[in-house]
Amino acid sequence: MRLHTLLQSIPFIKMPDDNPEITSIVNNNRKVTPGCLFICITGHVFDGHTFAKEAVENGAAAILSERNLDLNVPVIVVKDTKRAMAILADAFYGHPTKQLHLIGITGTNGKTTTSHLIESIFREYKKVTGLIGTIYMKIGDKTIETKNTTPDSLVLQSVFHNMVNEKVDTAIMEVSSHALVQGRVNGCDYDVAIFTNLSQDHLDYHHTMEEYRLAKSLLFSKLGNSYDKNKKFAVLNADDEASKKFIVETSAHIVTYGIDSPSDFMASNIILENGGTSFSLHTPEGEKKVTLKLMGRFNIYNALASIAAAYASNIPLDLIVQAIEKATGVPGRFESVNGGQDFSVIVDYAHTPEALENVLKTIQQFANKRIFAIVGCGGDRDPSKRQLMANIACKYSTDPIFTSDNPRSEDPLAILNDMETGAVGNYLMIPDRAEAIKAAIETASNGDVVLIAGKGHETYQIIGDQVFDFDDRIIALKAIKER
Repeated sequence: MRLHTLLQSIPFIKMPDDNPEITSIVNNNRKVTPGCLFICITGHVFDGHTFAKEAVENGAAAILSERNLDLNVPVIVVKDTKRAMAILADAFYGHPTKQLHLIGITGTNGKTTTSHLIESIFREYKKVTGLIGTIYMKIGDKTIETKNTTPDSLVLQSVFHNMVNEKVDTAIMEVSSHALVQGRVNGCDYDVAIFTNLSQDHLDYHHTMEEYRLAKSLLFSKLGNSYDKNKKFAVLNADDEASKKFIVETSAHIVTYGIDSPSDFMASNIILENGGTSFSLHTPEGEKKVTLKLMGRFNIYNALASIAAAYASNIPLDLIVQAIEKATGVPGRFESVNGGQDFSVIVDYAHTPEALENVLKTIQQFANKRIFAIVGCGGDRDPSKRQLMANIACKYSTDPIFTSDNPRSEDPLAILNDMETGAVGNYLMIPDRAEAIKAAIETASNGDVVLIAGKGHETYQIIGDQVFDFDDRIIALKAIKER
């Protein structure tokens, strides 16, 4: 694409005299190739402007910058390169999300499970799907590792372009609050936006719960303000107070789901068991009986959100129910570790107060004896939730064990001391996470449940500036075999 053609997507821009062919767009100096447009991004650690000269030396055909630079290639100056990057990426890759049925999911908890349930439904309907989330990205049957829940706009549009090339019909993505505020999903043409729930998390970044809620609301504003033949839907959790404000903040058609509040899709007659969940599903087409392989009340919400989104996407209700009943769990989400022991070991990603409470309440439904809760809190993250996490572990388990999560640059003992301020009753504090897991498994006996919370699917632990191999599931299985 010629530079002038690409720049037409940005209004009021001064066109350079030269009009080179742009072969790619990059914002990382290590990815510069001949003919590329290099975008200077000012980050927390590095300023891309300092690499502009090097980018030109390595073949960049043009530079997008926030200030004038004396270089021998066209330099296009804009106020905000991150914002412009999203516009240019969307144009360069041919507006790929307009060719996809795009479903976005935001909320504190449940995004990953909900995205996988929706994927299962659409695949049952013989659609080719793409998935972008916390654990990985998928294009059809191909899986790609990912670092962020939501990649930056340049990576994102490239992925959507690849999805279109691979004949993907429907793309399902988790949308983090950080991504919404930072404009990473600008240019994404959503058809359905889902809200799971809102509870305390990321206050190190958003500062207040209202600021956090407003960040989530941006997804629903991205559904647009028109009512043409391409209907847009906001799928909202009627049992969460935040939904009342989202209704006001979006022009899209509203679809609600819930358990306690009147909703378009409701669950009643709930039966929670060790190994599954069943309920009566109330829909615009009447009542259906649903039996899930997933455990817990929180997974009923995930299922309801998925059912509502699929129904809004014109998938037949009978097929939706059939698909969701087949769906199995997601790695690191209430995942059992079985090494032949006579007690249960469960690994879960629960790293917020609400998620931890939900998981422990679910365990209480089937636990016969003791409940061990191994809990930690991440360093360089919202410190105000630490005492809440500890308090919940003490309240809903018989044997809480406080340990390290990803301490990052913080002193692990300082994090544990913060947690200790919320502790009540008896508890153990074992800073080494592997030792904490081992201690619980060595102590547990027939009928007990050991919950290892916080890291879920993660296969690493961040201590200081180093990343170590660490998988709760592998550590637990090793401890079981060593008993």
